[in-house]
Formats: sequence, structure tokens, C-alpha cells
Amino acid sequence: MNILLVGGGGREHALAWKLTQSKRCTKLYCAPGNAGMARLGECVPIKATDVDALVAWASQNGIEYVVVASDDPLALGLVDACQAAGLRAFGPTKAAAEIEWSKIFAKNLMKKYGIPTAAYEVFTDCDAAVAYAAAQAPSPEKPLVIKADGLAVGKGAVIVHSAEAAEDTLRGMMEGERFGGAGKQVVIEEYMTGREVTALCFTDGKTVYPMPASRDHKRALDGDEGLNTGGMGVITPVPDYTPELAERCMREIFRPTVDAMRSEGRPFCGVLYFELMLTADGPKVIEYNARFGDPEAQALLPLLESDLLELVIAIGEGTPVTPVWSDGACACVVLASGGYPGGYRTGLPITGLDALPPDILPFHAGTAFDKDGNLMTNGGRVLALCAVKKTLSEALRHVYAHIDAVRFDGAFYRRDIGKSSGVIV
Repeated sequence: MNILLVGGGGREHALAWKLTQSKRCTKLYCAPGNAGMARLGECVPIKATDVDALVAWASQNGIEYVVVASDDPLALGLVDACQAAGLRAFGPTKAAAEIEWSKIFAKNLMKKYGIPTAAYEVFTDCDAAVAYAAAQAPSPEKPLVIKADGLAVGKGAVIVHSAEAAEDTLRGMMEGERFGGAGKQVVIEEYMTGREVTALCFTDGKTVYPMPASRDHKRALDGDEGLNTGGMGVITPVPDYTPELAERCMREIFRPTVDAMRSEGRPFCGVLYFELMLTADGPKVIEYNARFGDPEAQALLPLLESDLLELVIAIGEGTPVTPVWSDGACACVVLASGGYPGGYRTGLPITGLDALPPDILPFHAGTAFDKDGNLMTNGGRVLALCAVKKTLSEALRHVYAHIDAVRFDGAFYRRDIGKSSGVIV
């Protein structure tokens, strides 16, 4: 089969790496791809958000399956457009992907179907939102969470500790251009305490196939300090996500969510991402994503022993499958550009990848080749270095033992991935 993979980040490189291992993959095309993906297939210079151009190119170039990996093209209805053109595609429809691209839709869905989540209110008027936030008297002991309704590159949730901070955040979102149109409507919700865990599932809209749980590290700096990022590192499995807790999540959250989407006439077929808070009252949903996480995909896919292409085709067709996972552990550490998630430079030479041992997987996120074929930085998160070992401690030690071999000006990474979960490195 000729496959088109839509996207160009670290998640997509991991998917490309796994898809090309399939005996059914004849050739892989990536749109737009990155430098790492260019070594696995042919990159096509079409933006992931250019739905019409992607469908036209796929139709004209004998593409037999389209894998839509990132949030924006899903929210724009790329899967719907592929299906309308007679192309088979993996990923949820636009209506089903609303579970990610509208926080308001997701919160109302959970409320309607009794899926545990934080208490919340929705606002379309900024002054009303400011007044409500002030009445809650947020403080360091009792903060509030303000979320932009739409997609905001993983940075649309802001924790505020005072009424003044709440007003600044709300006016920046709703009246300013902090997140463009994504912040014109907001959700204000209670702050939940506990340990976060990410649970991803394959689903055909009826059956749920859980993946190993993972834990992302979103803050830029050690000790969970600094600004929120798209993710600075991941461990999987998660030591405190017990089989009993997994069964409870399946019973109270995973199956009810898939059933709710089907009841709403929006059957969800693809990868459904549950960001959970393990509170004193039990697991609760922080938010949903409608696709693999990034960098969760980079940690999970090396543990998948099944043929990914056969798996996604079967799920898309509603054929029963049994994904097979390694019983090992994977650690992923992100190497980022200085200044990320704020301003950062691009076009900086990257060296040292050839010095890595073969059992470290360097997934490219923000990379590109210059006109002379040299590897350069091209984003905030540049590379994700991953290792699979029997234990998380071994996997993390292996990554940290070799990560300094990779160099570019201003490169930084967190040195405490896994520490908050009790993993000793």
C-alpha cells in the first residue's frame, strides 16, 4: 500500500518509523514531514492544514490509505474530505474530533453522561467571566483553571492564583489575540489536585483497546518549574497506574466516553487520548485529545509489537483486533531550543546524532535540511530521544548517558524525567 501520513512533528516521525516496518507498506509519503521523516519516505510540500490540496494530491498519486496524525487537520475535517473523495483514512471525523477542538463540547458531554471531571462554567462574555472568577476568590491555596475553548497548541490552559491574574488572562484570551479565535469562549473550572496520567486508546467507535499508560512532563524546567510546553518528556508504563485503577478508568471513563460519542451520533474511530487526574475522589478527566499525543507517541510506539498499519486498517473497518504490547518500559526525553516555549532561534546546525548507540531512537520534531543537506533546527522541540529497556530506571539512565552527544546552540532538556513518579535514575 502507498500511505500518506499527514503532519510534520515528533509524533509523526514515530508513526512513520512504525508504519514503514509494516510488510504492507510499499511507500510512505509525508506531508509536510521533517528531516527525520525524509529518511523513511518522500516528503510532500503541502501544509497539514491544506485539506483541499492534500485530498487532491492523494487522489492523483495512488494513495491507498491516509493517516491523519495531528489536531488541526482533524478539526478542519480532513478525514471527512478523504472519505468524500473515496480515500480510506484513519482518524476521527470533524464531528467526532470536536471532543478535542472544543473544550466546551467536551465538558458538556462529560456532564451529560456522568463522566467524572472538574466542576466548571462556560463563558462567552468577558466581563461576566471576570466577575465570576473574582467571586471565586482564587488564591495560591485555591487556584482556578481558565481554558480556551479551541485548539491552542497545548498551551490553552492557564492556572491563576488571584482575581487580578484571572482578569489579565481572561481579557488576553477573550478580548486580545492570545489564542486568536480559540480563546473567544472559555471554560473556568476548579483546580484538581493529584497525579496526572495519560491513557490512550485505539477505538473503532464501539470497542476500546487501551495502550499502556504514560506520564508527560509539561513544564519546561526541572522540578515542574517554568512555562507549560507541548511536553518535555514521557515515561511509560506509569508505576502508580495499577491494574485496578486501569479497570476503574475503563468502567467509569473510557467506555462511557466512547458510548457517549456514539449516542451523540458522532462515533469516534481512531486514537482517543484521555488526560486524567488521579484525585482523592478517583480518576477524573482533565481533557480529551482526538489523536496520539506528542511526545506520548514517541514513547508508546516503540513498545507496540503489532503491525501498526494492519492495526489501524482493522480499527477503521471495525474488525476485532488484539494489539500486542511489550512488557518493557520506554523513556523519552525532549531536546529543545533555548527560549522554548517562548522565542527561540532556528537554523542552527545539529551534530552528534551519529554518535548515538543504535538502541536509542532519535525522533525528529523541529528539524530540517538546509540547501546543502545539513541537519538544522526548525522548531522549539527539536528531538525526542527514546530508549526501551526492561525497567524505567534502565531506560532513563540509558537516554541520559548519551543525550549530551547531540548538540546545537542553546539546546536544553529536563534532567528529572520520571523523578516525580518515584523512578530512580
